[in-house]
Amino acid sequence: MSDTVRLWLVERSYDDRNLITLVYTTPDGERALRKEQSATVMRQRGVAPTAAVDADPSELEPVAEGDRERYAAEATRMAERHDPDDEV
Repeated sequence: MSDTVRLWLVERSYDDRNLITLVYTTPDGERALRKEQSATVMRQRGVAPTAAVDADPSELEPVAEGDRERYAAEATRMAERHDPDDEV
């Protein structure tokens, strides 16, 4: 894909509505993409989150300053241990 940026999975959370929130960030932890997906639908379709995604930069949001270092460390760890298409 052209004009996209690679993001790495840094956080996954579940809520009481059976939604999974995935947070993917740039390697520097400064910009993020949040995705909410139904856990039930993901299971039914056999879809699992991947270690990385490519996204249009216009879809990204700034990360709170207090989370940037932690997200950058996790993005680096994911990039070192996984191929982008690995299911995690």
